[in-house]
Amino acid sequence: MNDNRKIKEIPNENRPYEKCLKLGAQALTDEELLAVLLRSGSSGSSSLELAGEVLHLSRDKEGLPGLNQLSLQQLKSIRGIGTVKAIQLKCIGELSKRIAVSVAEKGVSFDHPASIANFYMEQLRHQEQELLLCMMLDCKNHRLGEEIVFKGTVNMSLVNPREIFLAALSYHAVGILLVHNHPSGDPSPSQADIKITKRVQSAGAMLGIPLLDHIIIGDCRYISFREQGLLE
Repeated sequence: MNDNRKIKEIPNENRPYEKCLKLGAQALTDEELLAVLLRSGSSGSSSLELAGEVLHLSRDKEGLPGLNQLSLQQLKSIRGIGTVKAIQLKCIGELSKRIAVSVAEKGVSFDHPASIANFYMEQLRHQEQELLLCMMLDCKNHRLGEEIVFKGTVNMSLVNPREIFLAALSYHAVGILLVHNHPSGDPSPSQADIKITKRVQSAGAMLGIPLLDHIIIGDCRYISFREQGLLE
């Protein structure tokens, strides 16, 4: 809702609280939902106006997806949003991610790349740096656990297969999956991604802990090395 009027100037039936009572939360726009959670505005700005500023603050992603990328300091740069409101907004973003992960976990099948990508999508697609996760599996492809084995720009010289397989051995894994994100949103594998995957695959073959797949997460998109025929 791009409405510069104060809340009291908006007809009762169109105010966020009243609209929610009458039509349900699903009838509210993103801006109205945030306005309800912000509860109050500031001198010169209504809660709706503050919500609109928040939704347009992220340079990379406007709207609710951008909320997860905003820091506390960025949120506090908006006049009328102090530490308390900024923390509330960050917690809303984190809560939404955890709900999405919880829902995805119930239907995840670690035999299917699309299911795995869906499971990790909300956790990874908002990250501003690359994270490389190793998922450990048992003989029935049940998840034993996962560990972040690298943070930063993924390249050949920095990612050490030794660290990956030390983690795998600690879980007594019989197979592993690699999952990492591309902050650009494009999941297309780079040459470095391909080289790393080959190194890990070779090491896994020698240790008897095969690399079952490497999945790259983009923005609501993914690439599976297994599906693309990039695993030997």
